[in-house]
Amino acid sequence: MKSWGWWAKAAVARRPWAARSCTYKPPFGEVLYRKTDGTRIDVAKLSSKQVKPLRRQMRMIFQDPFSSLDPRRTVRIDRRAARDHRVAKGRQPDDQVAKLMLEVGLIRNYMDRYPHEFSGGQRQRIGIARTLALSPRLIIADEPVSALDVSVQAQVLNLLQGLKDELGLTLIFIAHDLSVVEHISDRIAVMYVGKIVEMTDAEELLRRPLHPYTEALVSAVPPADPDIKTQRIILQGDVPSPANPPSGCVFHPRCRYANQDACQKVEPKLEEVEPGHFVACHLAKDLALTGIGG
Repeated sequence: MKSWGWWAKAAVARRPWAARSCTYKPPFGEVLYRKTDGTRIDVAKLSSKQVKPLRRQMRMIFQDPFSSLDPRRTVRIDRRAARDHRVAKGRQPDDQVAKLMLEVGLIRNYMDRYPHEFSGGQRQRIGIARTLALSPRLIIADEPVSALDVSVQAQVLNLLQGLKDELGLTLIFIAHDLSVVEHISDRIAVMYVGKIVEMTDAEELLRRPLHPYTEALVSAVPPADPDIKTQRIILQGDVPSPANPPSGCVFHPRCRYANQDACQKVEPKLEEVEPGHFVACHLAKDLALTGIGG
């Protein structure tokens, strides 16, 4: 019988990247993470072996609570993470899953059910429980409520807020609805065509935006009082392709304030124009934009 050991060695030799790094390398910038000892590291430069201990500390909540669950397995499958990372053994994983189910508002008996037996809100709660299985320090929530009904959105948002305060979690919440983001976030970064155009405290951003794109987003937030009439800002044109962005400021083709050559030719840098308030706009200091209550 022939041995295929030589083929395996050759395959590894042809994939040197597998031994060096397991992360996507960004074209520029850094992905900094603060470890438990206070030191900061660039995650994008770590090897597979160096990244593995950090995976327990960084977890993710996916957008679609149905496709992110295996339809062939019961909710009890969450215990595999605890065993794979050697944080529990024996019956401890089952007990941990039961505890997590209670924390997210579900009962222990649901552990042996399949994903199709749950509603959308319940499936997202299960996704949150899976995320908490390894006691992470950082959670990235990618549009976690966009696929849910409005009433269920409020329940899941309140659940995330309570877990964040109770467990001391750092939560990166990705969403397109500013009213949802404001409810759960301490600081907000507004992005346009893959670039951060404004970043500051949540209350300050909604009250006094400094970037025209942020002003347009804020105008789309419905007021709490239906008797209050607001002026919606309708942006003209289409969002440009990130693969072929316009020259200068990426927002200038749709900006109603752009009237300078600098807007069309010079890309603005993200600068701190006020304490804790960063904006990438050539006209930020000259414009008086309207926020909520403005």
